[in-house]
Amino acid sequence: MRHLFSSVTYIFLTFAAWTAMGSPLLADTATLRVLFGTAGIVVGIGNGKGTLTFRGKTYPFEVTSASFGATLTQTVSALEGRALNLHAPEDLAGNYISLGAGGALAGGAGVARLRNAKGVTLVVRGPKLGVGLSVNLARVTITMM
Repeated sequence: MRHLFSSVTYIFLTFAAWTAMGSPLLADTATLRVLFGTAGIVVGIGNGKGTLTFRGKTYPFEVTSASFGATLTQTVSALEGRALNLHAPEDLAGNYISLGAGGALAGGAGVARLRNAKGVTLVVRGPKLGVGLSVNLARVTITMM
C-alpha cells in the first residue's frame, strides 16, 4: 500500500511540475485599448476602434455592440485592459455577451469583463464622458481589421 501511495504521489508531483514549467501551447495575455461610443434609449448601439498588442506587435480591430434594457445614454469611453487566453491575435475576434450596469454624468467610469466562444476573456476599464444610465444585456462583436 505504501508503494502505491508513493507512486501516485510521484506521478502527481511530476505532472504538477510539468504544468508549472509552461509550454508554448499555453495561451498568452495581451493588452488592448478601445475608444468606444454608445447612444440609445431602451435599445442602445455602439461602435469603436481599438488596438491589440500581442507578442510585441499591434493589431487593429473594430467593435460594435447592441444592447437592450433600461438604457438612456450618449457616452464615449476610452477603455484599456487585458485579453486573456489568446493563442493568436485572431482569437480576439468574435461575439461577446455582457450583462452590466453603468452611469455617467459629464464623467464616470466603465468596467467590463467579457468572454467569447474561443475562451478569450476581456477585462477592460476606463473613463466615460457624456451622460448615461444603463442596466442592460449587450452583445459585443469584435472584428479584426
